Amino acid sequence: MLDQGDLRRVILGTLLFVPVVLATVRMAKTKGWAWPSLLLMSGFLIFAVASTLLPNRALLATKWGILTVFFGLTVVSLFSYLKNARTVSKSHLFTAVSIYVLLGMLLFTLYSAFDVLQPGSFRHSASAATVRPSELLYFSLITLSTVGYGDIVPLHGEARMLAALEGMIGVLYVAITVALLVSAYSRPVET
Repeated sequence: MLDQGDLRRVILGTLLFVPVVLATVRMAKTKGWAWPSLLLMSGFLIFAVASTLLPNRALLATKWGILTVFFGLTVVSLFSYLKNARTVSKSHLFTAVSIYVLLGMLLFTLYSAFDVLQPGSFRHSASAATVRPSELLYFSLITLSTVGYGDIVPLHGEARMLAALEGMIGVLYVAITVALLVSAYSRPVET
């Protein structure tokens, strides 16, 4: 719905940008992660503007690559916060959900970079190739949750392996996070 027309694409881009901003704010509060997150965010903004003004595959791929690294660092940072939990609070539960969504965004950016470098890497059942970024985000979230409707299919071997890896990450993340949270919840409070 939001992927057709210039105004709608701006709204979609803004909605996709919200997790990036929130993750940057959260990482800025974590010691040692502020500068890398701000540098990656700045690089992403520069390449996003440049790729919009000068449509170029190299600029687009670099934009998606920088965003992939940003989401990767964000996931590592937030997971270390979750892993070191001594008790379970709302903050930890929200962080666990945020990490799951950020994992989907991380793989979405990888798919987007891959699709820029090798056009036609994904096929939608109704068309020859996926051309809209929202379809790759949808594919990433469906694959992460291991639902896999099959309406978008990776065609290249590398894209297939990435999708398989995402499915495994989705299952393992839920199992590991539940174990960490149960462990932190059942730990006696030290006084």
